[in-house]
Amino acid sequence: MTNLIIAAAVALAIGLVLGLLIGRSGNGPSLKQRRAEQQIEELRNEYTRYQAQVNEHFMESADLMRRLNDTYRDVNEHMARGANRLCNDEDWLDELEGDKAGSRLTGSPGESLEPPRDYALRKDPEEKGTLAEDFGLANGGNTKG
Repeated sequence: MTNLIIAAAVALAIGLVLGLLIGRSGNGPSLKQRRAEQQIEELRNEYTRYQAQVNEHFMESADLMRRLNDTYRDVNEHMARGANRLCNDEDWLDELEGDKAGSRLTGSPGESLEPPRDYALRKDPEEKGTLAEDFGLANGGNTKG
């Protein structure tokens, strides 16, 4: 009977040791998994905060730009009212009214407006320009030799 009690005690001790080892090895991955999930959640929260900050920044920027435009318009109107009220020179008032009508865009009556060129005009009509297809090629542009 004492052998049976000793065998039961040894089996109980071995079972406890094996149970502890198995229990600890099973908690390792779940602990790592919980830490990873916690880090992912922290990153999500940080990203959400960042998005909110970006949205707030652009909303505030849009509001500031609107206020800047309003202020610019107010200053412009103030200057125009002051010029109308304080300026006695009729030529100046006519020019101011002409500017409002877009006279700067039309130019003088005999002048035609032309967009700026991205090349220089040739002095000699026989000279090849840099935009010519055969500019800089030997044989006058013939590639067949």
